[in-house]
Amino acid sequence: MTENSTRPAFPLDRPSGCPFDPASGYAALREREAPSKVSTPLGVDAWVFTRYDEVRTVLRDPRLSSRYAPSEHVMVGADLEREVESGSILQNDGQAHRRLRRLLATEFAVKRMEAYRPRVAKLIDEHIDAMLAAGGPLDLVEAFALPIPSLVICELLGVPYEDRAEFQHRSSVLVAIDAEPEETMTAMEGLQRFMVALVQAKQVKRDDDLLSRVITRGEELGEDLTIEELVSIGFTLLIAGHETTANMIALSTLALLREPGQLEALREKPELAATAVEELLRYLSVVHFGVFRHVTDDIPADPATIEAGDFLVAALSAANRDASVFENPDELDVTRSGPAHVAFGFGPHQCLGQQLARVELQEVFTRLYARIPTLRLAVPFEEIQFKNNTLVYGVQALPVTW
Repeated sequence: MTENSTRPAFPLDRPSGCPFDPASGYAALREREAPSKVSTPLGVDAWVFTRYDEVRTVLRDPRLSSRYAPSEHVMVGADLEREVESGSILQNDGQAHRRLRRLLATEFAVKRMEAYRPRVAKLIDEHIDAMLAAGGPLDLVEAFALPIPSLVICELLGVPYEDRAEFQHRSSVLVAIDAEPEETMTAMEGLQRFMVALVQAKQVKRDDDLLSRVITRGEELGEDLTIEELVSIGFTLLIAGHETTANMIALSTLALLREPGQLEALREKPELAATAVEELLRYLSVVHFGVFRHVTDDIPADPATIEAGDFLVAALSAANRDASVFENPDELDVTRSGPAHVAFGFGPHQCLGQQLARVELQEVFTRLYARIPTLRLAVPFEEIQFKNNTLVYGVQALPVTW
């Protein structure tokens, strides 16, 4: 039950006609002297932090626990009493989290991701070839944005590519906040069975993939991972590594098509790809409900005190539009430099796979728009349907032609 049903309801609504902008209510919250509380679909009230500096501060505060899923505050009926899985890198804190991150960090280091760049580029070119051969119009989500990150993460984990269609369906159910409980449970159980079988196969026969290397690294360090821990790691990486990047590819393309000057600048100077990726991550902030935390000890927040036992939401999309940090924050500028965004979170739990996402997005921006310079929407912009009801923001489909 909420403490006060008169509090603003979260999530806040996006402004009408501005689907790339975060909820307009964030600006009002940001102007208040102290954080405010909102009522959440989970059934608890939560403090909401919207300012850039405050979001960075709270996300590195050891008095906040990540024991609940990052977007659990928008999940109706979630069980707040359940135990945290031992292998959950998202929900463990302290030493348990550091142990998991240490075993995985090498897999997502910049050097390893850069070594994987040629393979990512090849996959992208192959899908562009297929698009050109098929001709438009087609749905960029189905033909390009979904399969690219799916292939990449499946290859990293050693998942057979022929299983990707089932994986994509089940993962899309899990990130929908309005899916029926039975449907969510079926998807969860199906992916769990899939991951158990995959992990057991890797324990028997090691290959050149992430799961095999993590199993071996754990043995070498005397920190053997259990099947349950390995399943949790694989499950998290499959979902997180697929949904966020797929939605960023499609939504970024739409945003650039709506800003032809920005798209042309990127075409003329491919070296802007890295800068453009950072700007679009800031501008779009696809983890649009922010991240949920539990307070374990009192935190002074003058003139109030956030007490142990309270809940807190760090609104990433609001922080990334903070005018005190970013000049003209509501404008898309692929040449923008300056402070780093918080689209990947901040602190000890910031996104482990962010370098992989950067490589994928940079290669997309470098190749897709250059190889199909006349890419354009195949339907009026007003007909595009946005994913307001999923944990990761994006578009349902993106019909394009050239």
